[in-house]
Amino acid sequence: MNPLPDRTMILGMLITLGLVFALVFWFVRLAPDTAPALQWRDSAPTTPIQSAPSNQSGSPLI
Repeated sequence: MNPLPDRTMILGMLITLGLVFALVFWFVRLAPDTAPALQWRDSAPTTPIQSAPSNQSGSPLI
């Protein structure tokens, strides 16, 4: 049995490598990231934050 020429082996390896990369990028594109990206800086909140609960019963807080 004769060995394959170098060009055939290199071409086969390049085609295999290209198929692997194509499959990886294909499946990454089909399964988008569901979690939001982690940002190092968040924007300011849009709603004001209440500092203390209000007295709903009407009686003094003494």
